[in-house]
Amino acid sequence: MQNAHLSPIDARVVARVDDHAAAFARREPFRHVVIDGFLDAAYAERLLHEFPPFERGNARNEAGELGGKSTVERIRDLGPSYAALDDLIQSPDFLDFISRVTGVPGLLYDPYYFGGGTHENRSGQDLDPHVDFNRHPIENWHRRLNLIVYLNHQWQDDWGGSLELHTDPRSPDDRVRLVTPLFNRCVIFETTEWSWHGFGRIQLPAQHANLSRKSVALYFYTRERPDDELADTHSTIYVDRPLPERFQAGMILSSSDVEELRVLLARRDQHNQRLYRKLTELTRRLGQSQAALNAGLLGRLRYFATRAVASIGRRR
Repeated sequence: MQNAHLSPIDARVVARVDDHAAAFARREPFRHVVIDGFLDAAYAERLLHEFPPFERGNARNEAGELGGKSTVERIRDLGPSYAALDDLIQSPDFLDFISRVTGVPGLLYDPYYFGGGTHENRSGQDLDPHVDFNRHPIENWHRRLNLIVYLNHQWQDDWGGSLELHTDPRSPDDRVRLVTPLFNRCVIFETTEWSWHGFGRIQLPAQHANLSRKSVALYFYTRERPDDELADTHSTIYVDRPLPERFQAGMILSSSDVEELRVLLARRDQHNQRLYRKLTELTRRLGQSQAALNAGLLGRLRYFATRAVASIGRRR
């Protein structure tokens, strides 16, 4: 499969589409494929050169707190290389190529880049195992695929930050595959109720303290999905990391042990607070809808007009 319209994907990657499709289908632990040298090497270097500074992105976590992760969702304005990437990933040729690799037809580009774009994670940052939100928050499309390209010339698994693909992080028999986030390595994986993934806490050695984990994350959707993959609409579902096995009765805690426990407890509390805010918002909306129903025709019209205006605002 050779296609000039798929530039800047490396031609050797395009030529091996059937090999990538076979790898994706293996379900180890769920459907995914790792492709090295995904982009033309010079083009990948330009993406790294135009990668936005940490301070430009949104560095607030889901709790609204400043953290060690910075994201820029709308990549088109970052530079000519990102504009070219934006052109590529919405083209029919690219979407058809990814469909051939994954077996997922009818893929849709997300013009909002909701949750995607450039991601930069500094030392101390981690990402608990999770399954992703399953519906586009504006279009209500089904989320089907994650495609991530890493932009790190230097990385080692023992630094943390390597992508973890889990069988089930809630199970004592959980098995994990690591994907080291090395430069121009692409990972594509399905987004389902069992595609558990995350990464361990980044702890860079002193001689590499200036590094950060850089990637470009792209998410793809469809209007329909197989019946056996359907689920009620949900936001991202996290599983808190378990207490490390080294914590045993009678052990004396070091300062680093205390810090690790503090981080684990803070993360649990953060997830609980996020769920509390969502429940509060749902309760508020339920109260508004009940009040509208009790306010007669005019009240219902006012309620639905307010909801329509809010929906239009989210689309902009």
